[in-house]
Amino acid sequence: MWKYFVEATAQIIREEGIENVTIRKIADIAGYNSATIYNYFSEISHLVFFASLKFMKQYTEEVAQVYKRNDLAPMEKYLRAWELFCQHSFQNPSVFHAVFIADLGSHPEDLLKHYYSVYPSEIIGIPEEIKPVILEHNISKRGRVILEFLVKEGLMKEENVDAINELTIMIWQGMFTTFLNNRSTYDPEEATRKIMLYIREIMRNANHFSFADEPQSADLSS
Repeated sequence: MWKYFVEATAQIIREEGIENVTIRKIADIAGYNSATIYNYFSEISHLVFFASLKFMKQYTEEVAQVYKRNDLAPMEKYLRAWELFCQHSFQNPSVFHAVFIADLGSHPEDLLKHYYSVYPSEIIGIPEEIKPVILEHNISKRGRVILEFLVKEGLMKEENVDAINELTIMIWQGMFTTFLNNRSTYDPEEATRKIMLYIREIMRNANHFSFADEPQSADLSS
């Protein structure tokens, strides 16, 4: 029953867009009345969140392929992962907003775990080292997990991780917000290129920054 409603929501997103998702439409497609939906979902944002995750599969698989490659250095894997995140987020901004930014009124990490418990096949083949990234809703925590790989390789100072993480996320969030709100003239390719230009420069100089007087790290999950 839970799957029926998620699949119905995904169909609406695919055919009409997230902005046109309604409880009545979901119920009609699933073949149940609207009241039944609330026996399984406390609010419509959860349905949109679960359905949007189904559109994240290609992104997840592409990131997994990057981390399976033995011919890429750790830093290049990090940069490639960021590039994929940018490409997919600008190609499908409403989905990425629903998954990473929208207010869910609940604990997103619990929703995410529940989704993959229902659709375990979607994380088959994901390298163990990046499963904590895929199973993490909080953007800050996702970024930190990947940066820790670079610390272990001696490519970044541990004391710089939080600041570098915040810098890169803020760059993406700034561009993504203007893009989502149609305040930018960039197309997805140009937006990605701009962000990666800045992120590559940050990573090139990562160990030369001094954040001794840095304030306590903020949570950038919303």
